[in-house]
Amino acid sequence: MQNSRTTEDVAHGIRCRVFEHSMRNNGGYLSQACSAAEQLAFLYNEALNLGPSTMPLVPPPFGGVPSAANHDYRTGAGYNGPFDAVHDRLFIAPAHYALVAYACLIEVGRMAPEGLEMFNQDGSSVEMIGAEHSPGMEVHNGTLGIGLSTGAGLAWGRKRRGETGEVCVYMSDGEVQEGQTWEAVQAAAHHGIDNLWALMDVNRQQCDGAMDSVMTVGDIATKFRNFGAVVAEVDAHDLTALRQAKATPHEGQPLIVLAHSSPTKGMEFLMKRFPRLHYVRFKSDEERREMNIAIAAELGIAPVDLGGH
Repeated sequence: MQNSRTTEDVAHGIRCRVFEHSMRNNGGYLSQACSAAEQLAFLYNEALNLGPSTMPLVPPPFGGVPSAANHDYRTGAGYNGPFDAVHDRLFIAPAHYALVAYACLIEVGRMAPEGLEMFNQDGSSVEMIGAEHSPGMEVHNGTLGIGLSTGAGLAWGRKRRGETGEVCVYMSDGEVQEGQTWEAVQAAAHHGIDNLWALMDVNRQQCDGAMDSVMTVGDIATKFRNFGAVVAEVDAHDLTALRQAKATPHEGQPLIVLAHSSPTKGMEFLMKRFPRLHYVRFKSDEERREMNIAIAAELGIAPVDLGGH
């Protein structure tokens, strides 16, 4: 399903929407919007073969946990289209990217803007940390490192059934600090699961600051190759490079696209907070006003009216 807007426009819209939401709500995942905007726009707008959304534009409230008695339970995966043999499936592994993913769903017409007003509200399915019932989410991925395993299992099953749809996992580079990621790619290579590919945001940032200050991970491209994957490395903000990377042949092996990104792309004013970029909460009203004016100018939009917020 191709959106009529360009992927560049969708990416810009993601940054603007996350910025405006963060300004109104005294903070948000701004840095993730900077690094991931082109990547998520690329996935939803052109790379993935997704059918039309099967969910309402305005997300329903949280419907309770899955059980035999809860017949109305639905995951948020319906926002990515139907489950059928020909369409692709997407797992968004870093659940803290949820705000950016919701903004993307709005920009490509799969969720109404009103849905973002439900973000992090009691009783809402639009969770701050995306859960399996949240728009665009199929499973709970709050624990980093389980996304690739989940995707590999589904891809293996789909391959055995002869389904033509692929499985894509959107990942963050913090997940290479988790052993399960390496088990997943090793198993995928061993079983020839080549209908699996992953796009990894390599922004070198994590909750406690720069990755290298928490635990160095070395040359992750070489490590993925040694574990059996085909690897492509690109500038995450270069859409032409992303397209070429997706087309990399990988018969009999999973494909890992390492997208090297800037955690302040499009909002360079955020460098004043470097390396504490994981969740930007304003330290004072003055900082909020200053950031509102400076980043709005970088994005080419009007500052957010903070009256009443």
